[in-house]
Amino acid sequence: MPADAFSMKDPVEARADTDEDLYDVADWEPRTALDRLAIRTYQGAIRASRRLLVFLGFVVLFVIIALSGAGGLILEDPFVLGLAALSVVPAALLAAYIYRADITTREPLSLLLATFILAVLFAGFAAIINTAFIFLQLLPFFGLVLFFYLVVGPVEESVKLLAVWLYPYRDARFDSVVDGAVYGAVAGLGFAAIENVLYITQNLQTPAMVLATASANLLADFTETLAAGGEITAIRGLAGPGHVIYSAFAGYYLGLAKFNRENAGPIVAKGLLIAAFIHATYNTLVGIIPGVASLLVPGVPVLVLFFGFVVIYQGLFLYLLYRKLKRYEGAYRRGHDGQHRAVAFESELTEFDPDSGQK
Repeated sequence: MPADAFSMKDPVEARADTDEDLYDVADWEPRTALDRLAIRTYQGAIRASRRLLVFLGFVVLFVIIALSGAGGLILEDPFVLGLAALSVVPAALLAAYIYRADITTREPLSLLLATFILAVLFAGFAAIINTAFIFLQLLPFFGLVLFFYLVVGPVEESVKLLAVWLYPYRDARFDSVVDGAVYGAVAGLGFAAIENVLYITQNLQTPAMVLATASANLLADFTETLAAGGEITAIRGLAGPGHVIYSAFAGYYLGLAKFNRENAGPIVAKGLLIAAFIHATYNTLVGIIPGVASLLVPGVPVLVLFFGFVVIYQGLFLYLLYRKLKRYEGAYRRGHDGQHRAVAFESELTEFDPDSGQK
């Protein structure tokens, strides 16, 4: 789309006399009752579609939790919920850092909470789509890689960005580019939270856990739960920050698109491409690198190598995100300081007496 696409004029409007009324000919503005009804109809349809999307997200997630047995396990053993909460701590700390890195204004809790909840709800959409295309993994050689790059990465990053776009993006308090990174990070946190709950509960639904939850000894239940869930909790705890980093990148470009409407589509696409690529590459390499590294250093446990790879990989892209946020902060500070100097200089000119040459 050309850069001036939004300023294009119909040939009639371009050649017409400036005083000529072209309403409903080549130009339009709300004038009549029908015009106002059309506006209300359009706005009502948009609001209804958003509410329908949220409702569908709730239904889909409810069904997934019910079918997975996660809800029943949490009710039987509340320690499982504690493990799930513990697994989200690293992602929550990272999201808090990105929140603090916003040099402009602090984002309201209501918008942050809405973004988190929407990301939790929309995670169900990603689960359905991923399941529908899981057959790609059956393809020889590169089936799993195609699944990660064509389905998992793009789909999961899109539903997280949808949580930002649906509500906070349209709010007037979303008033700077860097706000996109903040809300993107919170969306990643919400997605990671529900994903961790599902992963942990699925891994704990074993015969050992059934015996533990049937025990009358509360301490024994707690010990069994920790023994069975400690490893998966640690793994999910390291995977969670990745979701925050990926969607913070995508969210930043969504913020950039909000203030560059003439190129909004390509800018959003760029953010999604970056986030999806980082995400899919992580999913691909995390199943390969630790195993290959264990052949080179046979004395080191694979789990330790896994942790090392995750820390290095996510640390690299966290550093790149940090650089991007710092670059924005530097530009903001330079503009802020320049504005103050201009105001001070203008004040001095106002106070200067040209007759005496003094203030």
